Amino acid sequence: MNRDRPGARRVVFTPVDTLARVDAVVRRLGDAINLGLLADGEQLPGESDLAAQLGVSTVTLREALMALRQRGLVTTRRGRGGGSFVTVPDGPAEDRLLARLSDWSTEELRDLADHWAAVSGAAARLAAQRTEPEDLQQLQRSLAELVEAKDSGARSRIFGRFHVELAAAAQSARLTREEVTLQTEVGALLRLVLCDDGHLKDTADRHRAVISAVHDGADDRARALAEQCVQASMARLIELRLGSADGARGPRPKEGPDGQQSPSRKRRSGST
Repeated sequence: MNRDRPGARRVVFTPVDTLARVDAVVRRLGDAINLGLLADGEQLPGESDLAAQLGVSTVTLREALMALRQRGLVTTRRGRGGGSFVTVPDGPAEDRLLARLSDWSTEELRDLADHWAAVSGAAARLAAQRTEPEDLQQLQRSLAELVEAKDSGARSRIFGRFHVELAAAAQSARLTREEVTLQTEVGALLRLVLCDDGHLKDTADRHRAVISAVHDGADDRARALAEQCVQASMARLIELRLGSADGARGPRPKEGPDGQQSPSRKRRSGST
């Protein structure tokens, strides 16, 4: 994972691409902290430099830092040697992640799932076409580490690393960068579903099947399996988001993982 860490950190400080700039900065930095890309006590770049790196105004950045301070993720010190510092709050990480998950609508999560599945599917298809069987050791290593991982944080990091390595096996710099970017968006949230040993086994089986398809040069099968792998975990995350919304707001019309209210429609299963 250390090999991928510098690339992932660079993505943290690239321009945000959304109209809701304050929310985007809060989400970007908050997820980076939960992913461990930004360490507890680490000093963030100065306001001018950080605003320039993220492609936002200093006013927008200050509003975002204020929101991060309110969440307990950033501490600002004044005077000589001051600045903004990462602060990982006390308390269960799961509680922080559930609060973070509530910031996403089910429609946003579904859209993200579709995008991520498309990227990973394309990467798997190209990897099956371009990668020699002997070049799959990194994917095999990540699979073995995923099976043995006991901590949900480690599991989510390895899950993300697998998909980054899959894109690297496709010999596509753009797909690899996109996979890294996706990890800064959603990687930390996957801790909430990968803590389940049953889902971990299912995920490992899916990763194993992807590697087998890539090894065999079965590009269409590799694409479909990689898409299913992403969609299965994202469907579980959407189910969790729906459950947290029901618990927080009381009874409401049934809502499918596509974010649409449909009382007569059965909820789509995350399994395939």
